[in-house]
Amino acid sequence: MGMDKQVRKKPWVQRNVWHLIVGTIIGGFILYLMVFANHSTKLGVEIDKIKIEEVTQDLFLDYIAVIGTVEPIQTIYLDAIIGGKVEDIYIVEGTNVKKGDIIMQLSNDNLVLEISNNEAQVERAINDLEVMRVNLQNQNINSATRLNNLYYDILKLKRLFDRNKELFEKGHVPKEELDISRENYERNYKEYELLQEKAKQDSIFMSQRIVSSEKSIARMNTNQDLTRMRLEKLFVKAPVNGELATLNPKIGEVLNYGTRIGSINVLDSYKLRVEIDEHYISRVIRGLKGDCTFPNTICVAEITKIYPEVAGGRFAVDMEFTKEIPMEIRIGQTSRIRLELGESKQAILIPRGNFYHSTGGQWIFVVDESGKYATKREIHIGRQNPQYYEVLDGLEEGEKVVTSSYDNFVEIDKLMLK
Repeated sequence: MGMDKQVRKKPWVQRNVWHLIVGTIIGGFILYLMVFANHSTKLGVEIDKIKIEEVTQDLFLDYIAVIGTVEPIQTIYLDAIIGGKVEDIYIVEGTNVKKGDIIMQLSNDNLVLEISNNEAQVERAINDLEVMRVNLQNQNINSATRLNNLYYDILKLKRLFDRNKELFEKGHVPKEELDISRENYERNYKEYELLQEKAKQDSIFMSQRIVSSEKSIARMNTNQDLTRMRLEKLFVKAPVNGELATLNPKIGEVLNYGTRIGSINVLDSYKLRVEIDEHYISRVIRGLKGDCTFPNTICVAEITKIYPEVAGGRFAVDMEFTKEIPMEIRIGQTSRIRLELGESKQAILIPRGNFYHSTGGQWIFVVDESGKYATKREIHIGRQNPQYYEVLDGLEEGEKVVTSSYDNFVEIDKLMLK
């Protein structure tokens, strides 16, 4: 019986050599694709569906286009200085007025009563002053009469004392009689001095009262004049020449102090109220000029006031005309303004386009010289005006770029132009 021959197994590598070869080829191809293949996303686009512009080098005009609304150079507001009831209105809104024209009339019974009471107080004070003057005069007369009588009494007592003194020296009168005559003379003389001092002090005191009363009456008269002036304020008058723009009250309405009555537009000149995008707030300063376009007229206006508040992404400025004011200008009329922000200079320019809204000016599609495709390129945009963007870096004169909207191209790297 013959013996079976043992079969030797081939090594694993020999048995799977073809599998290894095929796997290596496939892995190498995948690695090639990962390393060397072009991963950019492409999109075919019809040329007539996009807008292509040429990059140029020219003078960049640094300006923005804004709209200005005509306003009066100044608006004067009318407030109720004195409260009261509206009795009559003499001038209606929209009427031209002159300074001093009566616009409306108010009435105020309390004010009239106050004036009447003040007048009565002044009259009483004046009467009291006259009484004091009469009293002072009578007092001075009485004091003078008493002093005069006392003076002559002293003269008599002095003669009596002198005579007794001579007689005493001759031994004709006793010493007691001499002493009595001397005492009477000295007592009356002292009384005369005291009466003089009293008359002087009384006169000073009364004079001071009179002066004080005169000053009080002067103050009362001044207050009375001011009160009468308040009465005049019941007639609301135009403080300046202009146009009565608004008038709020109605006949019969009661107005309180400080109530806004209306406004007057001063029409000596006009200004433009302009709203500007907040993007330019750091570049807008007083003194900047702009060309204003009115029908058949181009004027120049200058920024005179900047309002710092920003609302809705915009801030406001006032511009005043530097030369002639347009004929037939009207409040509320609008004008296109070319506002200059800085000096003009040579620069690389591309026309404005909707691409900016998608890219923020950070990149753009540049058309190849062959015109068959456009690729994405980073750029740096500086200033801009209503027509052009100033390119600081990334583009050269003569190149062509896609400036239309990129809404459908944001994730695309290459546009295949057809």
